[in-house]
Amino acid sequence: MLTSVIGYPRIGANRELKFAVQKYWRNEITSADLQQTASALRAEHWKKQEAAGIDLIPSNDFSFYDNLLDTAVLLNAVPQRYQKLGLAPLDTMFAMARGYQGEKGDVHALPMKKWFNTNYHYMVPELEAGTHLALTGTKPFDEFTEAKALGIQTKPVVIGPFTFLKLAWYAEGLSSHDFAADIAAAYADILGKFAKLGAAWVQFDEPALVKDLTAEDTALFASMYQTILAAKGSTKVLLQTYFGDIRDCYQTAAALPFDGIGLDFVEGSRSLALVQHGFPQDKTLFAGVINGRNIWKSRCRDVLDLLNTLKSCTKQLVLSTSCSLLHVPYTLKNEPTLQDSQKAYFAFAEEKLAELHHLAQLTENAQAQQDKDYLANEALFQAQRPGSNPAVRDKVAGLTDKDFTRKPDFAEREKIQKAEFKLPLLPTTTIGSFPQTKEVKSMRARHNKGEITDQEYTDFLKKQIADCIALQEDIGLDVLVHGEFERNDMVEYFGDHLNGFLFTQNGWVQSYGSRCVKPPIVWGDVSRSCPITVDWAVYAQSLTKKPVKGMLTGPVTILNWSFPREDIPRRDSVMQIALAIREEVMDLEAHGIRIIQIDEAALREKLPLRKSDWHKEYLDWAIPAFRLVHSGVKASTQIHTHMCYSEFTDIIPDIDAMDADVISFEASRSDLKILDALAAAHFRTETGPGVYDIHSPRVPSEKEITDALHKMLTKLDCQKLWVNPDCGLKTRGKAETEPSLRNLTAAARAVRKELQQ
Repeated sequence: MLTSVIGYPRIGANRELKFAVQKYWRNEITSADLQQTASALRAEHWKKQEAAGIDLIPSNDFSFYDNLLDTAVLLNAVPQRYQKLGLAPLDTMFAMARGYQGEKGDVHALPMKKWFNTNYHYMVPELEAGTHLALTGTKPFDEFTEAKALGIQTKPVVIGPFTFLKLAWYAEGLSSHDFAADIAAAYADILGKFAKLGAAWVQFDEPALVKDLTAEDTALFASMYQTILAAKGSTKVLLQTYFGDIRDCYQTAAALPFDGIGLDFVEGSRSLALVQHGFPQDKTLFAGVINGRNIWKSRCRDVLDLLNTLKSCTKQLVLSTSCSLLHVPYTLKNEPTLQDSQKAYFAFAEEKLAELHHLAQLTENAQAQQDKDYLANEALFQAQRPGSNPAVRDKVAGLTDKDFTRKPDFAEREKIQKAEFKLPLLPTTTIGSFPQTKEVKSMRARHNKGEITDQEYTDFLKKQIADCIALQEDIGLDVLVHGEFERNDMVEYFGDHLNGFLFTQNGWVQSYGSRCVKPPIVWGDVSRSCPITVDWAVYAQSLTKKPVKGMLTGPVTILNWSFPREDIPRRDSVMQIALAIREEVMDLEAHGIRIIQIDEAALREKLPLRKSDWHKEYLDWAIPAFRLVHSGVKASTQIHTHMCYSEFTDIIPDIDAMDADVISFEASRSDLKILDALAAAHFRTETGPGVYDIHSPRVPSEKEITDALHKMLTKLDCQKLWVNPDCGLKTRGKAETEPSLRNLTAAARAVRKELQQ
């Protein structure tokens, strides 16, 4: 049985791409140096897959920033404001991704959104009236040729036209239908060029097909591919889907002249039923059976049972990952701190290659159940999992409705809190973190290595906190933060202080651009053994009379940004985490912290892609988990939360039902579109839509922020509006942070004065 990989991590085993890209941004290396690093990484990844016995190896899954951004450039979807900068092509692409502020102009970055229900972010293509979609780039062909020169025949991967159009932003009066003919012609040209280059297979990724589709959507998909597939010649075309099933368009896809259809059998709840109902015998089924989004080993018995069922449905079967392996760490070989007994449960990207190859061999083995590796795998799954804590499970089982309800109701609390804090109109604050400078990172590393004592590290952190509080007071912010200098990551930090988590040393996963995260692993039942943030919050509050927020990460975000267990329901895991964070909330309040922010940045992220599944499979436990965390505090304690880089407009009532007192949103990259949804839903919670984009190195002007506030005030009550950046400031430099915040407070004072006249 052949094996196929949808996509492979591109950052490198030691994050070589991240560091090279950042050096390029700092003008420390040339574009030629950057391209040399990229070429070496691509070669390494192709050769690794070849050595692992993978038959269909992807190319063009590499990117310096984001694959959808690359596709926009490939198709000539480069807005005029970036073209007018007159930059080199690579720098134009980076300007689209990060914004640009320099001698050639001042432009914002493209909007950034979550890639379906993952923690990966994509750049949103912008389609204007003057945009003519056409094949203008060469990247996919260059990388295919590059691999061929190494003696490796790859399967080129391109994000499909339907997904591209569904994720794009359209100027007023335009829609996907205005660009359908041009993009279909461009993709036909792509196929024609690959045919000339000798590509055996071309993979078009269409994950948008797993969402709820209308009849109009299906017609658009079919009409474009009728044009595209007419140009395929001898090259075979794979329609690759993932993150769910394609129930709404399965018959249409099956009827089109694709040579292969890739289905997700891990997250596609109806994929098996669709195939059993009938799969076209002239097509190859690419069965996504190796989980590309989690790090646990597959159970051989279950996968082989599934494959045996699929064999009865089709004559041509290829074993595949469920999605790109971009979403898991590189390899377990880089994890010296994990015990062998723990590693036995895991498969990172490189190990998943071995799983694919082994399973393909087992399908041809009549005595598969006697295979020693099969027997070892089965013994692993039959053994009792470590990390069980009956007391924690009993606590979750004993929860009642009153544990999820805060008293008194929001309206009464709002009055009490306004009297308690006496904040001005349009109170100013930040989301939490301040820049993580080289010095901060260096001291953390030295402490971890034992080069400095606990006391020396504590003294250093206290000095950072004191300087941060003084800076915020000088800037004039109304509600302060301690800066989070002790934290490496908003999830890893909490997981590191809770029972039931494991941590990798090099388990990095790309989040966006050069940003990588190292998700913890939920290993067992979760509990808190001692306070986590109390000492830092109390120290910061002792330095000022202004309120300082206690900063926590919420249970849903901790779960969503970790690798979750697969042996218990996610609801049980999130309630365990919620009980642990609840203990921290109550301790903060008992120690005099009057404002507590419980970030749920990832709340929207794992929302099922089909609306019919939203509540039953997710919101019915995610929203109560947040309420459980804060339901025990006093009316005078103000609960904040924060959400970013997702589309929240369709779940605004559910967000309101979280019963927080203040919610801040990422908003600047989406042109404040969330304001209409908040107004339409009569959103009761006080809110702070972000007034500037922290993921761009730009410094927003006072006028820019003032204009944003004026726009907000056309939709929101001034009594409920807070002023804050989009997100935490840890990734920014001091040189950008201070002037940006000074402009923020100046804008707030100016608009506040207008309102009081």
